[in-house]
This record gives sequence, structure tokens and C-alpha cells, in this order.
Amino acid sequence: MIIGLDVGGTHADIVLLGPDGVRARAKVDTDPDDLGVTLLEALDRVLHATEPSAVRRVVLSTTLTTNAVVGAGLAPVGMLVCAGPGVDPELYRTGEHYAVVQGAIDHRGREITPLDPAQIDACAERFAAAGIRYVGVVGKFSTRNPSHELGIAECIAERFERVFTGHRVSGQLNFPRRIATTHLAASVYPLHRNFYEAIAEALRTRGVSAPVHLLKADGGTLSLAASLDTPAETVLSGPAASVMGAIPVAPADEDVVVLDIGGTTTEIALLSGGSPLLEPLGITIGNTRTLIRALLSRSIGVGGDSEVRGVEGKISIGPRRLGAPLARGGPALTPTDALIALGESERGDPAVAAAGVAELAAALGCEPEMAARAVIDHACRRIMAAIDALVDKVNGAHVDTIHELLDGHRIRPARILVLGGPAESLAPHLARRSQLPVDLVPDSGVANAIGAAMARPTDALSLIADTEQGWVSCSGSDRQWRCDRGYRREQALEQARALLFERLGPEAGTPELEVVEDLEFNIVRGFSTVGRNIRLTLQVKPGLLEPFTPQHIRSMAC
Repeated sequence: MIIGLDVGGTHADIVLLGPDGVRARAKVDTDPDDLGVTLLEALDRVLHATEPSAVRRVVLSTTLTTNAVVGAGLAPVGMLVCAGPGVDPELYRTGEHYAVVQGAIDHRGREITPLDPAQIDACAERFAAAGIRYVGVVGKFSTRNPSHELGIAECIAERFERVFTGHRVSGQLNFPRRIATTHLAASVYPLHRNFYEAIAEALRTRGVSAPVHLLKADGGTLSLAASLDTPAETVLSGPAASVMGAIPVAPADEDVVVLDIGGTTTEIALLSGGSPLLEPLGITIGNTRTLIRALLSRSIGVGGDSEVRGVEGKISIGPRRLGAPLARGGPALTPTDALIALGESERGDPAVAAAGVAELAAALGCEPEMAARAVIDHACRRIMAAIDALVDKVNGAHVDTIHELLDGHRIRPARILVLGGPAESLAPHLARRSQLPVDLVPDSGVANAIGAAMARPTDALSLIADTEQGWVSCSGSDRQWRCDRGYRREQALEQARALLFERLGPEAGTPELEVVEDLEFNIVRGFSTVGRNIRLTLQVKPGLLEPFTPQHIRSMAC
């Protein structure tokens, strides 16, 4: 048995998944002031007829951190950055509490300028006096040698609740993006820690002792405990769950649009040949470019509970969500109310929905039925325009999927897959507007939770060796060991594979790995080669757990 749980700002969706399909499902309201109550109610709804000991795995996805980023609900963070000669780190300032300190490591991992402990101590004192509790530390070439980041972190650790180091947040070299990613990790940490504690307590209270995993933005999973070290991975976890939930029913020979229509937003993603598209370098959040590997998706402020207004004789929808629809006690008219008034949804009081639509119709100068249909048409046109914009953008760049580079391939959507609360009611309207087949994902109301449950663990690992210096280091950890000058790429690859499988654990099985970076060059002094510099990056390709192949899921759906 696997529990899949998707925790959003409006609802928490939960499923209990067995070898024969979904055994139990539930949707409960999210209480942002007491997340523990929400989680306990969700667990009780699916475990009432199942022994907790039968649960072998729990996988979570969430939009809580994404909502905090969008709503500027992040904690203040201090940043200590060192680079040495060359690029000015001030160009990448993340905010008021940002300091550039002495210290430099070169591209081979050699120290060229030592740290200044007194300077570091003074910066930490200023941060602490300003009430900063979380700090990020980033060095330009820390992925080649993390000693300076580790030294700074050790120097300041006692003053702060948590210190994040750039080499552990990401093993990639891009200095500006690593600064931004480390800052983001520190900013979302307190919110993610509260989520972690609520989850752990709820599961403990209900007697569930199975391993707990969190869905990452790239569609893979990592352990909930490990997510405390990389909390930024939870940003866009929710959209990833949507995509994973749609993969099993996506045709393997078509390009497909996936729409997750929620209460506040609609998430849009693309599949090519049954495989999700990826952001090529890392996600951009607002104006911040990060190194967070993610499935490609876009969000628009149109959902089932978005506020509907009549403005100068025209309809306006979103981006605000003021609460539940009018028909369920909310404060404002929504697209869901329009569907209820038309008799196309039963999720509320039709009389209240009709009264709200009549008020809008009066403002627009038309009949209530026409106003209701205009609301739905407006929402569908907004969604279709966003799909067209995303397809155009993707076709203007190279296309990566989680399985291959589609060199020269142009995305031509052949159908739309929809999921989410309002999906069933909106699907016919989208079909008329798009002129493409529109299919409802099975169990569309909880498909996010199903997608999370089926996702397999993923991770990435970079290994760097300098045979002249005689050392090998591993990104994402502080591990370093000696090597001789005869050390070769083949040995590095074997060790990297072993370390990655060790990190994943035995439950991951034997997932498919890919080499995404493979660099080797000679180190020459005078006229002689004195060593080699080797850099490898391996990653697990996201996908479904081996028991849940697309064919298996399709047969269960039938």
C-alpha cells in the first residue's frame, strides 16, 4: 500500500493506492492555521478500513512553498558570498542582508585567497542583530572544493538556527543561480520545517511508520528528512504531481497538454511521447533564476474559485481567490458558481449561484444564462491562450524531456488531458474552444495525489577529481577522498554510480541513470601532463515506480 498526499492551499487530496488501483480517496479542506488537523482528517478518511502497518510508502506533494514564494511570505535571509577576482558578487545581491567576504577558490579547487575570520564574524554579528535566523553561504567554485563554505558555516553556526551551503544545495557551477537557489532554500526553510513536523506528527499519531518521501519539482522523490537540507526542491512540487498523474494515460505517440485546474490557478504542462518536458537550466521564479531541476510548467491565475467581476461591461476573472464559491458560502462569484447556475455542477447551492450570476448579468446588461456561459467561455479562452503561448515558447527553443533531447522536434499538441476539482465540468467547454480531444484523467479530482504516490525516487550526484592534487570530492555532501595519478574516468563513473545508489536506498530498485555532464581534461605544466581533471554528473531519470507502469495503470483504469 502507498499513500499519496497532495497538500494545497485550498484542499488536501489523499489516496490509498494498492497493486489493483486506488483503494480509498478523499479531499479535505486545508486549514492553514493548523495543518496537523488537516493531515489527520485526510489520513483518517483513507485508513479507516486499513491497518497502518500495511502502508509501505508515503509520498507527498505540496504547493505551500510555491504559494509562499508567490505571495512574498518568505523569511528574511542573510547571505555570505565569496568569489575572489573576476565577477563582482554584488551583481547578484539577493536583498538587504547580503555581504561579500574575502576568500577565493579557483576552478581547480585550490585556495588562492584565505578566509578572514574577523570579517566573517563581523558580518554574522550584523545579521544576528537584525534578527536574521537563516543564512546562506556561497563560494564561486565551492562545487570543486567546499572548504571555504564549510569554514564560514562552522564559524557562524552557533548564532543562527540554520545555515545553508551552496555546494550542498546544488552541485552545478552556475554562480549567480547557485546564490539565488541557496537564498531560496534558506527563505522557504521555516515554512517547510513546519510542514515536515506536521506530517511527521500526524503519521506518528496514526501509527504509520512507513518511509516518507516528498515529490520534487522534477517529478522524482527524496526522503522527507533529506528535504530539510534542500527545501527549495519543494517549489513546484504540486505541478509535478499533476504531470506524474497524467503520464499513465498519455498516448506514447502524441504530444499532449496537461491541465491541472485548481481552485486558484490552472497549471499547464506538456508531454511528448509520454515523457514530460524539462526546464533546460532550472526554474525561474518571478525574476529569480535558480538551479532547481523541474518539469516544465506554467501557471495562470484562473481557477474554479477565482473571483469573477464585471468591469466596464466586460468579464474579468482572477487572479485573486477570495475564498470558496458563493454557492458554498464564499464572498464572491466564481467560475464554479457559473457552472452550478447552468446545472453542470452539483457542488453547491444552485439558488445562491443563480443569484450571483443574475447580479453579474445586470452589470453586463444581458440575460443570466448568457452571463454564466460568458464566464465559462472567458475562463476557457484564457486557458487556451496560455497553452498557445507555452507551446510557441517551447518551439522557439531546444526541447528536453526526462528521457531524451528532442533535437529539432516541434511540439504539436494532439489532445488535452485535464485533472483537478473543476476538470470534469470544464472539459466539454475546453473541447469546444480548442477543437482538440479533451480527456479526463481517471480519478481527476485526486490525480495529483495518485501522481505523487507513483513517482519513483530520483537524485543527482556530481563527482570531481583532480589527479595532480590527489583528491576526489562528491557534491551534495562533504565527502572527499584521496586518489593517485592513475585514477581514470571509468573509476570515477563506477564510484559515482555506487554513491548515487547508496544515497537512493534499496527501495528505489534499479532506476535508469543518465550522465548529464562528462568532462575530462589534462593538467599541463611546462611541456608535461601532470594529472587530469575529471567531472561527472549522474542523475536518475524521473518516472513511475516499477509496479506502476503506464500499461498497468491503464489496465487498472479500465
